[in-house]
Amino acid sequence: MPTARSCLAALLALAALQCQARDYRYSDAHLHYVDFFQESEGMQRLVKEMDAGGIDHVMISGIPVAKKWHEDEPKRPRYYAGDDAGAYWFSATDVFVAAAVKALPAEQRQRFHPFLTGFNPNDKNADAHIRQMLELDPGLWQGLGEVFTRHDDLTALIYGETPRANNEAMTRIYHLAAEYDLPVMLHANITSKREKNPLYLGEIEEALRNHPHVRFIWAHAGTSMEIHRHQEKLDFLLPTLTRMLHDYPNLYIDLSWTVLRPYLLDAKGIPDPKWLALVEKHPDRFMLGSDVVGRFDDLGKYLASFRPFLDALPDDVAQKVARDNFLAVLPRKGAGVAP
Repeated sequence: MPTARSCLAALLALAALQCQARDYRYSDAHLHYVDFFQESEGMQRLVKEMDAGGIDHVMISGIPVAKKWHEDEPKRPRYYAGDDAGAYWFSATDVFVAAAVKALPAEQRQRFHPFLTGFNPNDKNADAHIRQMLELDPGLWQGLGEVFTRHDDLTALIYGETPRANNEAMTRIYHLAAEYDLPVMLHANITSKREKNPLYLGEIEEALRNHPHVRFIWAHAGTSMEIHRHQEKLDFLLPTLTRMLHDYPNLYIDLSWTVLRPYLLDAKGIPDPKWLALVEKHPDRFMLGSDVVGRFDDLGKYLASFRPFLDALPDDVAQKVARDNFLAVLPRKGAGVAP
């Protein structure tokens, strides 16, 4: 008779084989076609990397700001944090994205879901600008964002006031998003680099509470790389998300970039059982993203790095997180067309 230990080992081995047999198809729910200098490797390279990485669909957006090469800097910076020069709101980013998508063959265009992002979230005229853009290309735009509100050091570099998820300009934008049935992706840091508490949480909670008919995608679940350089892990993040997902049915979580580690996977690459339980409890509310900016060579690697976490989920939940949840959050009545 086999021992209990040998039976358990056999079951674990069988589960491992089943996980290895999974063939994930992906949606990249967070991709920037251009970088902070509004430059890109181009659509041909992007499509090639999508095909190689098993990526069926992408959210594609520009970058809402352009980094300045300051007169006093002898070398062009490579990233927004490369020097102390500022950045400015740049609306032409949407023109670049629209042109790239519209140049694709019809069968390829279906894989791309453009989000409009080239507006100043502190400007109460922004909703009028967005409406003009939607009317210029009916059916093209399928969401708004990534909207930069609290964004660590980048916030300090952008000329003008600090954007907030709950300011009056954004309130007007949310009403427009509801009218056009557009999801809104927000970058709204949950805290600052040094505060070990959810300092800015009230800003996004007010938006969620006051606009229940808007589907909000919270970029990186409120985290950022700069926060993690100063605080390795936000211990309050998981309990905060647990409560918020219960309280706000219009909240969706983008797991890109800074969420994979140290939250979903530990230092040894082992999935965190508490995060697995949260995703299983809300199987329709999480999505994956790469958050690449204008360079696409590692696109497939970014999404494949989620495999250990996906493999630890039930198969149907894993498939939703990998591909289907992003598609489900897109406009239901037609892309960017008011009823």
